[in-house]
Amino acid sequence: MINAPLVHKGKVRELYDLGDSFLIVVTDRISAFDYILKPGVPDKGYVLNALSKYWFGVTSGYMNNHIIHTDVEKLHAIIPSAEDRELLKERIIVAKKADRISIECVVRGYITGNGWRQYEKTGEINGLKLPEGLRKNQRLPEPIFTPAAKNDVGHDEDISLAQMKELVGEELTYALQERSIMLYTLAHSICEQKGIILADTKFEFGFYAGELIIIDEIFTPDSSRYWSEDKYALDIEIDSMDKEPVRTYLAGSGWDKNSEPDELPASVVEETSNRYKEILHRLVD
Repeated sequence: MINAPLVHKGKVRELYDLGDSFLIVVTDRISAFDYILKPGVPDKGYVLNALSKYWFGVTSGYMNNHIIHTDVEKLHAIIPSAEDRELLKERIIVAKKADRISIECVVRGYITGNGWRQYEKTGEINGLKLPEGLRKNQRLPEPIFTPAAKNDVGHDEDISLAQMKELVGEELTYALQERSIMLYTLAHSICEQKGIILADTKFEFGFYAGELIIIDEIFTPDSSRYWSEDKYALDIEIDSMDKEPVRTYLAGSGWDKNSEPDELPASVVEETSNRYKEILHRLVD
């Protein structure tokens, strides 16, 4: 479909080299435990791309990003087939070629997920000491920055601020921390007005022409944990607005997580597709 070199094929996105820019294509693929699951989830790629476009627009007054344009009709030379362009409509971003910073910038506004598991054992998250007596899903007094070192193979590795300073330097560490918390706080406030809680999120940043910019995706259900306010409670597993139906199905399926999983049932695929579309409609419509 695309007459350009494939640079990277991720679990969901594909990256093509256009010379002075990259073409990012967002697919309907869905993954769990490092396996690509079958079948894909209808409209998932469209939703992820639409949400990134929305949030890149919202945040552009606060920080620049990597978007050049999102119009597939400008890519006749790269995607010559009108039928293929129609298939890829609303699923592409032509992006600046930024130098990626190999740190995943995670911000947590609530103590849940992996953060809660760390806190239960140590009273800390990524080496950051937290107050005693916090409860699962509780809102933190202030959002916290808990970075991870990016690994192109395998899982990213949680690191402390001190370790991050060793990797990228003190000045850049504080710049990424400040920008990440600022962006999270902005998005949390917008979500709150729409009956949605942004529990945590992760960002990727890079340098372009000497400027620090946001790259990859931003505030999608794949990079963020969204809760509907009417489902929020302490001390429980909150049903998040993403691929939760897939996680629930896999957890009860007996899958060993070390072999190719069976195809997802149609009902699970449909429910997951609806989850992604719901978060888009509630945020953007």
